[in-house]
Amino acid sequence: MTRMILAALMGIAMLTACAKAQEEGKEKPCDAKSSQAGCDKKKEPEPRIYESTSRIQLEGATVRYKVIAGETFIKDDKGEPTASIFSTSYIADGFQDPRTRPVAFIFNGGPGSASLWLHMGIFGPQRVMLPSEPGDDGAAPYDIESNAHSILNVADLVFIDPVGTGWSKTLGEAKTDEFWGVKEDASSVREFIRRWLVEHKRWNSPKYLIGESYGTTRSGALINALEGGWNDIAMNGIVLISSVLNFGLDATDPGNDVGYVGLMPSYAAVAWYHGKVDRTQWNNDFDGFLADARLFATDEYMPALLKGQMLSPESRQAVAERLGAFIGLDANYLLRSNLRVMLRRYMRELLRDQGLTVGRFDGRFKGDNPDGVAEYPEGDPSGYGIDGAYTAAMMDYFSRNLGVEISERYVTLGGVRAWNWDADEGGGDNSYVNVAPWIERAMRQNKDLRVLSANGYYDMATPFFSTEMTLAQPSFDRSRLTITHYPAGHMMYLHPASVEKLAMDVRQFIGGE
Repeated sequence: MTRMILAALMGIAMLTACAKAQEEGKEKPCDAKSSQAGCDKKKEPEPRIYESTSRIQLEGATVRYKVIAGETFIKDDKGEPTASIFSTSYIADGFQDPRTRPVAFIFNGGPGSASLWLHMGIFGPQRVMLPSEPGDDGAAPYDIESNAHSILNVADLVFIDPVGTGWSKTLGEAKTDEFWGVKEDASSVREFIRRWLVEHKRWNSPKYLIGESYGTTRSGALINALEGGWNDIAMNGIVLISSVLNFGLDATDPGNDVGYVGLMPSYAAVAWYHGKVDRTQWNNDFDGFLADARLFATDEYMPALLKGQMLSPESRQAVAERLGAFIGLDANYLLRSNLRVMLRRYMRELLRDQGLTVGRFDGRFKGDNPDGVAEYPEGDPSGYGIDGAYTAAMMDYFSRNLGVEISERYVTLGGVRAWNWDADEGGGDNSYVNVAPWIERAMRQNKDLRVLSANGYYDMATPFFSTEMTLAQPSFDRSRLTITHYPAGHMMYLHPASVEKLAMDVRQFIGGE
């Protein structure tokens, strides 16, 4: 009995000692006065990174590559994470010398759009295939194929989702207004690029920016942030896809008549496409027709708008008839609208007799409009005609091909709301954003910087003629500027022939041709 009691007492003592040791080994919570060792400090979140490898056939050669999809933390001056930027990097094997291997940083626009459009539309190794003719994308399953148009054979690719898009977000106590603005956005993307170059040891590689839509605005603000100081990151080239650099030439706000001038040739192109123009007047020559439309816009239409009520009734009638012949609307309608047709009205009016509306991003698209007298369309058929396919394709590719396991909502477009449009000090609310001077200056101060501007004829969101007028300003070095056009819309990679030509144009541009 005595032995049993002693054994029990020893067991209790051992359990007590073990519990005490475990308690002493625990990390203790920290408080303001605590300095004891083992106090539990708040752990920083770790970036989620997913790596894989693959290969693709491009222009008759096999390209093997590494994929890094994941988060990069942007930190403040105290080293605290303030934002997480998600990106997808494709780095090809077999290129040991960074001086001969370019890297392209790619993003879309919005503001508020993730990079899935350029990723799954033209430049990435996988591409979502939509019908060759413009129309609604319907529902899954969608066709996703190896992309023969990818430019991975001429450059490593880094697709960037700025804060508020994709899975990119603020961290800690950071506020969205620290990132949502022309300059704020450019600052965070610049820091991402700097971090990427450090991590991958690519400071001495040729570097390119490729942006679409507001992504071209971002490129202008970003080139200012990248090259605007002594610690600059010099770029070799900028690819502007569906540009909006000077909002004063794109906006059709009351009192800003030049916006209608920039938009008018796009109206004309869309009217031609839908058979609302008497093509025999131009011998079925589309290029000649658009050349005349540009000339009419600057030499007749602009003076008429500027004269306003000083324009004689006879001249007003003549301009209305001439304008109607170009853009496919009745002269009386144009007179009632004071020769100024807002974009949403044009989308609704052109095919009103057919009960249809045309697309804003791509005027080739048509959508039903059940209200025959509605002033505006119920939506953009070139937007709702593609968004389901691109979102599904991107999510499927991330999860199945790249092994990305993130359950948070992926923001395709529209995650950003309150955007700070003040791009310069003293700009105020009564001015238009214009980043073109920053690109001009960068070209003056960097002799190797070249610019490629790609434009769709049927794009009424960022009109091609507005871009042409912007790039025609005196300070641009035209010898290092290339402007190309495609028989497509804002996303010219929706058009089979245009995606092939755009990919070839970008390859040649990066190759220095």
